[in-house]
Formats: sequence, structure tokens, C-alpha cells
Amino acid sequence: MHPIMLDVAGYELTNEEREVLAHPLVGGVILFARNFYDPEQLQYLTQQIRSACPHDLLLAVDQEGGRVQRFTKGFTAIPAMRTIKESPESEQLAFDCGKVIATECLAYGVDLTFAPVLDLDGISQVIQCRSFSHDPEQLVILATAFIDGLSRLQMGAIGKHFPGHGNVLADSHIAIPVDPRPSEVIFGHDMAIFIKLMRANRLAGIMPAHVVYPDVDDLPAGFSTTWLQDIVRRRYAFNGVIFSDDLSMHAATQGGTMLERVQMALAAGCDMTLICNAPEEAIHVLDNLGHTEKHIATYSTKVNSLLANPFLNSTDIMQTTEYKDAVANIQRTAEV
Repeated sequence: MHPIMLDVAGYELTNEEREVLAHPLVGGVILFARNFYDPEQLQYLTQQIRSACPHDLLLAVDQEGGRVQRFTKGFTAIPAMRTIKESPESEQLAFDCGKVIATECLAYGVDLTFAPVLDLDGISQVIQCRSFSHDPEQLVILATAFIDGLSRLQMGAIGKHFPGHGNVLADSHIAIPVDPRPSEVIFGHDMAIFIKLMRANRLAGIMPAHVVYPDVDDLPAGFSTTWLQDIVRRRYAFNGVIFSDDLSMHAATQGGTMLERVQMALAAGCDMTLICNAPEEAIHVLDNLGHTEKHIATYSTKVNSLLANPFLNSTDIMQTTEYKDAVANIQRTAEV
């Protein structure tokens, strides 16, 4: 049972972090810009993390491109997803972005990026240029090409923020967003993107939004059994991994204490819960959550499928002509 994903403070592990990572509830680590100096340091850190944990764990990052790119020096500068649609070869560019992100993350020991963003480019200030498009059909086309690029390196795609954060003005990092629109509008517009990609088996996982959609449920999607079990699991038969969004965000505080938030998210249907930028609270959760057999099988059958092939965790994969051509295409586009 390893349902907790947490973070670490710096460029290398402290002794306390080594102890924490050995805890049986820890199933993953998410890395941030503060954990990155250069590729060689990143590779050393990912090796440290894996050595500290007695079981397999998932290493993840938000490496979307544009303003959300945690690894920079020595990594390809990926354009914001909003700009891709302006290219005359937008699908090829989206594919190349996915392929390059996957190649570079895997080369230095990171299993996956929490991407693509499937939110529409609407009124949300926190989404904006992170979205491929304001048009659902165009978004699906470009997101599919991006996913194909990830898949080229056997990296799973994690669609966020289910069922759609693009048409909510408030930022869930600092507020509690509410989307008052009728459910038929949400299902037929924002969520239609997720439905198409789930039905096509293109998503290895999803990350629900810390947004309340009161016409469906009074709880945020990530805490809602209606959204995660009745709709995602039963109605659409989605079998991928459900990651909570960061439970330290302001919008998650309505779930109570951090321990209560984790319990609520797991009970709602999340397979793995993220606790970021709150190390003391993460330790409290690890000490008090307890072992529930429910998540042992979930982790082994779902989350393990996202672990990278160990043969891909090598800088050798950056020597291929295919990778170099993709980088050159991205850089040409950036120069135009």
C-alpha cells in the first residue's frame, strides 16, 4: 500500500527525507524547480530517492512547457501549449513536444509528467496558456498528438484537471472555485474532452480539479464519490490511475485537516494523493493514516504500470535521430 506522493526540499536528500521515503505508505515523489540545478544533479537525486525506498515508487514532475517547466538548464525549452495551434504543422509540433518531454524526463530518472492539460482556454487565470485551445475539437486533436509523443517513449499521459478547470475564474491554489453551470453544459463541453480520450484509452490517469460543480455534487471533484466512482469508474469504465491534485492547495482545505483530506480523497476514489510543500503534515499523515488493504492491489496493478522501463532511464535515449529531429523542430518553431 503506497498511496502517498510527497516532495523533497532540495538538490539532494536529507537524512530525515531518507527515513520518510522508506515508509510503506510512500508511493511517489513529485519534483519541483527547487529540486533541479542541472541534468547531472537531477539524475543523482532520482537515484538517491530510489535507493532510499525499499519498494518501487513513482517519480513525477509538472513538465508541461511554457511557464510550467520545472527542469530548464540542459532541457529543451518547450513552448506554451496555447502557441502550438498557431504552427502550420501543429499536430507534428504537439507530438514532438510530448516526445521530447518524455525522452528528457526518462533519461534522468523521472517516470512521468502530469500532462497534458485538457482544460479549455477559457476564463481561468491559472490555466490560460497551459491549454491547447478554447475549441474542444482542436484541443482533442492536439492533445492526442502530444499523448502520441509521450507514448513513443512508453510514458503514460495524465489528463488534468478533470472534468475541466478552464471555465472557472478562481485559482484553486488560493481560492475555492465553483463552476455553477448546468451539468449538461459541463459534460457536453469541458468534460467531453476527457470522455473522448478515456473512451479511446489514451489516458493512463487523470487528476481531478479542486473545483466544486454544484449541479453534480457539493464536494470538489477530487473529494467526490459521485464524480470519481459513479461517473469516472462506473459510467465511463475508466481503469486508469486517479491522482489527487495537491492537497495543500487552498481549495482542498474544505476537506479538513491534511489527514482528513487524504482519507476523504482515498475514500472518494483517488489511487494516490499528493501532499506538497507541507513536510510536517505529510509525516503526520504517514504516522496516522494506517494501512488499508484496499490500496495494495490498486498500487500494484495501476500505478506500477506507470513506472518507466528501466532500460529507458538512460541518457542513451537522447542520442537517437528521432529525438534530435524533434528538438530541432521545436527550436525552429520558437525562432519563428
